[in-house]
Amino acid sequence: ILQVDGYSGYAALARRSQQLSLAFCWSHARRKFYELADSSPVATEVLRRIATLYAIEDEVRGTSAEQRRTVRAEQARVIVDDLHIYLEARLRQVSAKSKLADAIRYALTRWAGLSLFLNDGRVELDSNTVERSIRPLALNRKNALFAGSDEGGDNWAVIATLIENCKISGA
Repeated sequence: ILQVDGYSGYAALARRSQQLSLAFCWSHARRKFYELADSSPVATEVLRRIATLYAIEDEVRGTSAEQRRTVRAEQARVIVDDLHIYLEARLRQVSAKSKLADAIRYALTRWAGLSLFLNDGRVELDSNTVERSIRPLALNRKNALFAGSDEGGDNWAVIATLIENCKISGA
């Protein structure tokens, strides 16, 4: 199981390996609706339903994988199933070229991966924890663009690697 955002390259990877399952990120799906919430009651309703999933996750955070799976089966599955039906119905009612339709299609095309957390307590609802941990690396990569030269970039990469390895090892 690979916990991922919506980058299409992951789907190509999963197609090559039938042993790989993609667990998509609810935070990324939510973001598409958040951008429309001020002007769309449908987006607001989707956000409300996703918020209930996050409330359930707050309750089970730190418990065993089996406990998380059990609570999700009892509480979250019905919300996810109802949201799927709701999104499919709304998609038929909105203009296919609208931003709302794009947001709905984004979620529906990733639905199997968005629902994977229901059956496996090890899977997170989103990839936020991982993204927070790699943010310093991404910022450092952007800063390295201003190293001044190829040699400066190489030096920056060596120093950044040493620093990040020290952080990982607790040195």
